[in-house]
Amino acid sequence: MSSSDVGPVLSHSWRGTRDAGTPVLFLHGGGPGCASAVDFRSAAPAILPARPHLFVDLPQYGGSVAARHDDPVFDHHAERLRITLACLGVERVDVVAQSLGGSVALALAAREPGLVGRIVATGSQPVPDERSDVALAVGARTRYYGGDGPSPAKMRELMAGLEWHDPTGLPEVAVRRRYASSVTPWALAVADGTGRGTPQSLADRLDAVAAPTLWLWGEHDPFAPPSYAADLATCMPRADVAVLAATAHHPQAERPEEYARLAHQFLERKDDR
Repeated sequence: MSSSDVGPVLSHSWRGTRDAGTPVLFLHGGGPGCASAVDFRSAAPAILPARPHLFVDLPQYGGSVAARHDDPVFDHHAERLRITLACLGVERVDVVAQSLGGSVALALAAREPGLVGRIVATGSQPVPDERSDVALAVGARTRYYGGDGPSPAKMRELMAGLEWHDPTGLPEVAVRRRYASSVTPWALAVADGTGRGTPQSLADRLDAVAAPTLWLWGEHDPFAPPSYAADLATCMPRADVAVLAATAHHPQAERPEEYARLAHQFLERKDDR
């Protein structure tokens, strides 16, 4: 395991043999306590297991200490990610990403087409419209950090209400890990929602994303319906959509085997149109 909490390199960890092919880069979502190894804990082991896996925490998440900023949010994260990959000597990645991470991957792919091979994006909202409920995320963060402050009980409520379609299957270990990641000093420093960057739309860049992209969506995602992902796909030169029934915003956690199967098949596919 290699990690860094300060400087240009974001906190990261490797799984597998680093010279065993193009790395699969996992990027987390934007909810309180999200981190890449936490978000993809259940699904990652079955996604191209022969390849190296790289888990990176974006600025202000997981182990990545970062200052408050007002930059466009996707571009800010994409630039820090680009620097990290360069410092690690990584020349190309395939990406599996949740929510915020997917939008960051798209911003990076539009800017650095040689760096990003394929993208699996889940629950990502790179283009706000009337179906993408940004206010829902803001309200959830406010409730979680407000009042008496964060707690494991409030984390369970957040995950059960927004990320899982059937909360009876939500494991306690997932709640504990998310809670621990949500109360780091750098997470608490931006708990009020400010200093995390300004909202951004990638509407004018989707057609420049040459990377084959799979929008792998939860049927009951409360932040945006599958039709939102389908419309994004029509704006891109090489995009497909797959929907997992009986899942919400985190299908990779709720149905990890099926999620991993679909992601694995897409990432190893050779018949690009």
